[in-house]
Amino acid sequence: MNTFKRKSLYAALAGLSALGATGAAQAVNVNPDGLGQVLIYPYFTTRSTTASEGSPFNSLLSVVNSTNSGKAVKVRFLEGKNSREVLDFNLFLSPRDVWTAAVIPMTTGGAVGGGIFTTDKSCTVPTVSSSATAPTPFVNFAYSSDAAGDTPTLDRTREGYVEIIEMGNVTGATLTSITHVSGTPPCTNLTTAVVTPNVVAGNGGLFGGITLVNVVAGTDYTEDAVALANFSQTSLYADPGSILPNLAQVNPRTSITFNSTSSVGSEVVTTDWSATTNNVDAVSAVLMHDNIYNEYVLDAATKSGTDWVVTMPTKTFYYSGNAVIRLFQRNFTATGACDDVTISQYNREEATVQSQTTFSPPPPTQTDSLCWEANVITFNNSNVLGSLNKANITTAFQNGWLSMTFAPVATVTTSAPSVYTAHQLIGGTTLRTNTATGVTTTQAAATYVGLPVVGFALQSFTNGTLAGATAGTSVLSNYGGNFVHKTTRTIQ
Repeated sequence: MNTFKRKSLYAALAGLSALGATGAAQAVNVNPDGLGQVLIYPYFTTRSTTASEGSPFNSLLSVVNSTNSGKAVKVRFLEGKNSREVLDFNLFLSPRDVWTAAVIPMTTGGAVGGGIFTTDKSCTVPTVSSSATAPTPFVNFAYSSDAAGDTPTLDRTREGYVEIIEMGNVTGATLTSITHVSGTPPCTNLTTAVVTPNVVAGNGGLFGGITLVNVVAGTDYTEDAVALANFSQTSLYADPGSILPNLAQVNPRTSITFNSTSSVGSEVVTTDWSATTNNVDAVSAVLMHDNIYNEYVLDAATKSGTDWVVTMPTKTFYYSGNAVIRLFQRNFTATGACDDVTISQYNREEATVQSQTTFSPPPPTQTDSLCWEANVITFNNSNVLGSLNKANITTAFQNGWLSMTFAPVATVTTSAPSVYTAHQLIGGTTLRTNTATGVTTTQAAATYVGLPVVGFALQSFTNGTLAGATAGTSVLSNYGGNFVHKTTRTIQ
């Protein structure tokens, strides 16, 4: 095993040459530079901030191919309660291409749900609507029979999150078909039989984001996609009608993380997950955090409000039917699959309140919990996003910061194993490289503590209508900002 002296995550990645039979250079990781083979967009919404539907959000999505290779990617929209697909399709990006789309509210058969349209020329199979008045509708087939129901409405399609997974680089005649000529690609012969032989292992380089625009409210919030690099060393091409690929197809099943909160100082941790019972464990490991931190603002003078988005993109893989099998704490029911958290509130002057029963109102059978897969935590019922997947935190502080802790907890379940510790994952052979000394140690197993989460906080400031610069004129004076969650990681 090579060692190194430079205090850098990148030097650490270069120095780790092997982990058993698996190349550590191929280990999946969250790329802090934002480029990857997989993009996870923590939240989209078409909800309204008013009960009358008079102030809806539109979610404007983009994905960029920063490489000189053509790419085939799977675009997948998932509703936020149980991560059930509401739409997916194959997208083809020519070299250096950008694809954009808008997720908007729409009515289908009298039911209000979400839909998508794009005026972009990049090839999609099936074809995504280019009409804002007749978008491609989201559907409820995948969740209509789950415990949370919602049939025959389409309400659950109105908020959730997005995955974009690179299936591979495109070559040959298919590359010619998807490459823009005078601004428009031919988009011919994109059947599975023709495309599959022309897709090889991908090389990443994707990045993107979502803008949450509320024109009536006069606010705009942005979010960067979380990028997973080295997700797969093989082609993952799947038919447009297939639910594959998904996050469980990570290959090889090896994770690499930078742990800056270790008791021995900063370290790079590489773990082999090939012997565990769930293929998605390697992805969960790189997203695992035992604490998340962020700020909140609730000042009366600016009528400010705060929402946090906390999304768990691998949660759906830890259920067999509706029975939880490990990592998470409870089965999925009509009120969600709830995981206990501990909340510590602080104001800006060091006053603090700690509670494990802060959320209100609690679900009928659970308390103090995050129950959905794309959760919105609102403060003093700010409801900035108008989410229905929300939990409320009541605080007497007008502003400050908050920590949310996911501590291990003994869990009893009717499935195997009958007793396990939730909020932790146990992996196989693990290499730990100290970034200060360059010394690498090997251990037979490692325990990752917490839950796999991504997300951000957003703050709104409402000044209403103010006098304009010219006499007799007025301007809408509302503002918004957003901040990525700060986190800690514990790997025992």
